[in-house]
Amino acid sequence: VGLQGSGKTTSAGKIANLLRKQKMRPYLVPADVYRPAAIDQLTVLAKQLDMPCFPSTVDMNPVDIARQAMEAAREQQATVVLLDTAGRLHVDEPLMQELAAIKAAVNPQEILFVADAMTGQDAVTVAESFNERLGLTGVVLTKMDGDARGGAALSIRAVTGAPVKFVGMGEKLSEMEVFHPDRIAGRILGMGDVLTLVEKAQATIDADEAEALAKKMRKASFDLEDFRTQMRRIKKLGSLDSILKMIPGMGGLREKLAEANGAMPEKEMARTEAIINSMTMAERRNPDILNGSRRARIAKGAGVTVQQVNQLVRQFEQMRQMMKGMMGGKAKGMPAMPRMPRGSMPGGMGGMPGMMPGMGGMPGMPPMGLPDAGHGKSAAAKKRKKRERPAKRKKK
Repeated sequence: VGLQGSGKTTSAGKIANLLRKQKMRPYLVPADVYRPAAIDQLTVLAKQLDMPCFPSTVDMNPVDIARQAMEAAREQQATVVLLDTAGRLHVDEPLMQELAAIKAAVNPQEILFVADAMTGQDAVTVAESFNERLGLTGVVLTKMDGDARGGAALSIRAVTGAPVKFVGMGEKLSEMEVFHPDRIAGRILGMGDVLTLVEKAQATIDADEAEALAKKMRKASFDLEDFRTQMRRIKKLGSLDSILKMIPGMGGLREKLAEANGAMPEKEMARTEAIINSMTMAERRNPDILNGSRRARIAKGAGVTVQQVNQLVRQFEQMRQMMKGMMGGKAKGMPAMPRMPRGSMPGGMGGMPGMMPGMGGMPGMPPMGLPDAGHGKSAAAKKRKKRERPAKRKKK
């Protein structure tokens, strides 16, 4: 339940997707007969999720829809039913009575109030009215991926006593998270949210594939085909903006990258992928064969300049060499892991190229912490120079 435009229909689809991951069988019910195409919207979302949906029509009564949907859900052996009601103002008495009638007809276990994170303190008055009439059991905060901090949630919680249960973090149907107070507080304070990032990575990245990729990195046989696969996995985790916000101390990096490069990281990733797509399989697997004529053909196919192709190949080679050094560790016959140069990204943790701290720069972006990026001499070179100084003075 909630006001018009707060994101109820989309949230119904997102929550259904989240519940299915927890081995439940959701059944979606469009009960909004007032807004044009509201029923069609939820039906389309159900098709995208490959999920059953009750065939409501605009001439039906919402209370009848709720009753009939419960019977249909039992026949389909669904374990959870999600009723998407119409948006309404708390002062609209006939519509508030309709909600009370739906509640009496189906006796729901949960009544979730959907609130826009960008709404001001007026949301508190609305939530209080809904709570008095229905008895809310939880709150869903939407549009938390914007600049708003969701401050109204604190007030809604204080007034209604209903806890925040879910948080919408983007437009995709997968971008709905269970609310963790400490994690959201960390994001608000700019301290990041590594736990949520790890959970997302575990859900989208196959462990066997990651292990196979790690072996390739150790041997420096990581090619452009693997790099493209990595970029596509990063996209599955969400926007780069949301990923960087979850890494401690990285919140402001997106703007810095945009200033340094003249374009947002997502655009650079799209351009990089276009260049790799223009290559043949042999060229992706062995970038060493890229001569001048091949690079000119790739540039033409991707709609970029030859210089941008050269930059991608050069930075990819630098990144591959750095990965080999970082993944080497202290294994027998292998050099010790090199000290990260000054000016490299904070955190020191290995990860996905161009995104996680301590890795080489994404091709098309300024290199971060690469060995030849001019970040000063290594610690070993400084010690050697210190030892040589007294000897020179004695000679004089």
